[in-house]
Amino acid sequence: MAGSTEPTYVRIAAELTRRIDTAEIAPGGKMPSTRQLAQEFGVALATATKALDVLRAEGLVITRPRSGTVVAPREHISRNPDTGALTRHRVLAEAVAIADTEGLDAVSMRAVAGRCGVAPMSLYRFVEGKDALVAAMADSVYASSRFALDSDAPWRERAESLGRELWRLHRDHPWLGRTQPLTRPMMLPHLLRFGDRLLGALEGLGLPPKTQFDVHVLLFNHVAALAANIEREDEAMSLTGVSAEEWTDRQYVPHFGNDSFRSAFPHMARLFGPSALLADGYDMDIDELFELGFGLLLDGIEAYARRHATMGA
Repeated sequence: MAGSTEPTYVRIAAELTRRIDTAEIAPGGKMPSTRQLAQEFGVALATATKALDVLRAEGLVITRPRSGTVVAPREHISRNPDTGALTRHRVLAEAVAIADTEGLDAVSMRAVAGRCGVAPMSLYRFVEGKDALVAAMADSVYASSRFALDSDAPWRERAESLGRELWRLHRDHPWLGRTQPLTRPMMLPHLLRFGDRLLGALEGLGLPPKTQFDVHVLLFNHVAALAANIEREDEAMSLTGVSAEEWTDRQYVPHFGNDSFRSAFPHMARLFGPSALLADGYDMDIDELFELGFGLLLDGIEAYARRHATMGA
């Protein structure tokens, strides 16, 4: 292993994978303990633990009560490495393609390796695991946009440009919102670039510093939270075979002509049902919702800034 540039835990995991593939350790067989690995390879216990975690994440080993870590029962898996060059860019592109077509839950080190035609262990040269992979995927998507702005344009024009570009990215990759929970956002340099430009657009409004940052969070959340519904709808459609319109009609339309419904929900009945204002129903357009919501938010920000300026005068 001398001279290799791969992390030590990856090289140990690769050697253990070789032993499993060649049946040196058969399915159900006990894996070396972390102490045994630390002694055999001359590494710290933490490094040995990390190597076993790699195998566990790949489904090659499992932990059994009173038995410890053993080789998982499995069918033979072909590990014929692809002769083409494997790069970080290619790994991320394949991972994004899986998330775009099958959802973020379908992304795994094994799935990406299968798309690349390599063994899962090969990916650890580029990302340390699933969490690091997802973070890199998200940042690569945000990196595809320059978030270019005319620095001399009015604040609202700049904010609208940034918001629509962010919406386009989340519209095309609806899993993105799941990578950035509002309370625990990841450190993604290219998303920070968007946030920095949005903060720059808001600077001219004279908002208090915390309010300025709150506003930028709210605008991002409007995009991410709304786009997340696209992925949820794709999953529901895949599971049920029923479109959103069909599902909604089945749930609600039978009640609209009901007297008890009209009595309990008079304002809803005013809009829906026979001879109602929206007698033809309501067709949700998520792009229209984005535009309406973003515009209302910007209107509110503008009004708030005027009030704040008046109070401070």
